[in-house]
Amino acid sequence: MIEARGLSKVFNNKKRGEVRAVDSVGFRCEPGQIYGLLGANGAGKTTTLRMLATILAPTSGAATVAGFDVVREPAKVRAHIGFLSTATALYDRLTASETVEYFGQLFGLDSTAITRRSAEIFKTLDMEKFRDRRCGKLSTGMKQKVSIARTIIHDPPVMIFDEPTNGLDVMAARSITDFIRQCRNQGKTVIFSTHVMTEAEKLCDRIGIIHSGKLRAEGTLDDLRAQYGQSSLEEIFVQVSGDRR
Repeated sequence: MIEARGLSKVFNNKKRGEVRAVDSVGFRCEPGQIYGLLGANGAGKTTTLRMLATILAPTSGAATVAGFDVVREPAKVRAHIGFLSTATALYDRLTASETVEYFGQLFGLDSTAITRRSAEIFKTLDMEKFRDRRCGKLSTGMKQKVSIARTIIHDPPVMIFDEPTNGLDVMAARSITDFIRQCRNQGKTVIFSTHVMTEAEKLCDRIGIIHSGKLRAEGTLDDLRAQYGQSSLEEIFVQVSGDRR
């Protein structure tokens, strides 16, 4: 489970002074559930997810991931999550298989476990045809699959996806969203950030809309439709964010 309580992050900018990127955000995501965190660029999505993944320390508030406190127990949190963003860098000279093996070793898996898990993942993500190709020779979609594979080699119970389909073509994006559904079906806790409303409508069990660092609305899609009198999530998003151009 993921639970955030009054989570805030303040940055100090030389020109702008104090910037409150995330302001008292709170929500829960249960096992077997996909929680969609929606927002425009700069709304606070990535900062929130990075705090949950222990990449950034919160300025105030608290959060637990898989039962572990993100401030007091960051190593345990990292051992129980898979974190995937669009800003994933792969070493060009390693093959897809070597990359996944390397990360398996970092997570403390033995060679038998790495071999077994790699075989499962490469089959699930349809990666077998390029498992021995160097990452520098892979397409953007293939690289994203390698990034997913290295993220889940230790079979974490919590998955955090930060706009994982950004920049991918339709078929590559579809394979990623299919995988996210599989994570839910396996009982994993999944949080998924995006600004693509159609993805959120298809994937998410609960949705939170973040704007200017604050969580402005939250609920199931049906809840939000009833509350805002709109059938389209895009229209709900525009109404909540107050951004009508």
